Amino acid sequence: MSNTVIIGAGIVGCSTAYYLSQSPRTQAQSIHLVESSPELFQCASGLAGGFLAADWFAPSVAPLGALSFKLHKELAEKYNGRKRWGYSLSTGTSLSSDSDVVGGSGEDFLRNGTSRAQASGARAPGNANGPEWLAVSEGSSLEVISRENSTAQIDPLRFSHFLLDECRSRGVQFHQPARALSVSKDVKGQLASVRICTADGTETDLPCTRLVITAGSWAPKVFSTLFPSSKARIPIAPLAGHALLFRNPTYNAATDADKDCYAVFATDTLGFSPELFSRLGGELYIAGLNTTQIKLPEVATDIEINETAINQLRDCAAVMLGLEGGGEAIEVLRASLCFRPVTSSGRPIIARVPDEKLGGGLTTRPAAEGGVFVAAGHGAWGISQAPGTGLCMAELIEGQTPSANITPLSLP
Repeated sequence: MSNTVIIGAGIVGCSTAYYLSQSPRTQAQSIHLVESSPELFQCASGLAGGFLAADWFAPSVAPLGALSFKLHKELAEKYNGRKRWGYSLSTGTSLSSDSDVVGGSGEDFLRNGTSRAQASGARAPGNANGPEWLAVSEGSSLEVISRENSTAQIDPLRFSHFLLDECRSRGVQFHQPARALSVSKDVKGQLASVRICTADGTETDLPCTRLVITAGSWAPKVFSTLFPSSKARIPIAPLAGHALLFRNPTYNAATDADKDCYAVFATDTLGFSPELFSRLGGELYIAGLNTTQIKLPEVATDIEINETAINQLRDCAAVMLGLEGGGEAIEVLRASLCFRPVTSSGRPIIARVPDEKLGGGLTTRPAAEGGVFVAAGHGAWGISQAPGTGLCMAELIEGQTPSANITPLSLP
């Protein structure tokens, strides 16, 4: 029997376990999810913006993006996602201004110093009827940049918990916190087990013929730790980004509960491109202040938030909402710092690693019986593309034809 170990229980790992445990070809009890962080979803999975798009992607990623948007919708309809994780259609807008609204700088998710709005490829002429909470100053322009029913919003933290709860209810085995230390092979030289170490120092060998690395920004380290003789490298780098979740000061539950959400992508001349998302229930989320200069910690909970960056986001939010009193007027619900896994091509990696790249004479069982796989590097689109990635990875693991064309997303 094949045993599958998934290293990294973030949104991509949980999506993979969700779809794999749903398959009649794999026993849920033979799937092991391994997570190193003592707190769940404390990086890009739970602390991201939660913006979803169907068609904002380059041709190489477009099939995955469209599939994943469809799966998000299907899951929300089947499991009451609007109530359980805040699924809602959203309107994407671009806010442009000639004035320097906020100070500072940040490296954008997709292009240095530019707004992610450029990825939409759509423009509606003139100013949009934007959200009531947004202050659009004279000389600024607000454009709708999303097509109807092509963008949506979720709370990724609640969605990730939903996926994990579903996996565990089916019998998927969960190990947390636990670090993957090494792999071992059988007498044939094939992958046979993964050794993990729990917080109390206990080491355990998990039977493993199929290994999946879904560790986000930590994927390169996991791969090099488990395959020290390999000359291959996982070409993913961490992009740190601060964010704020705060209360919408104009929200009225009696009149606003049934309204859909908005995404506002703003620009200024200093390279910092704020992204502001409304969520169901009166929450607003602002991000876009990113940097490659913050070192990736050993585990997600070891991050150190930069208060200067947080204050900058507070001030920016106050300006965008037209609040008197500056950043002090913002009721912060959560300040966060997370690391998004980015690739130089802008494409995620969703692929089986060829045996010859594993090193040390290690091989894996053929076809659906074995293999080493990687699913990481989604950059700003990890939440949006997670269900599609999980489904395609589950199909790839089982030797099936993936539901989307992921051929361009192979390991370089």
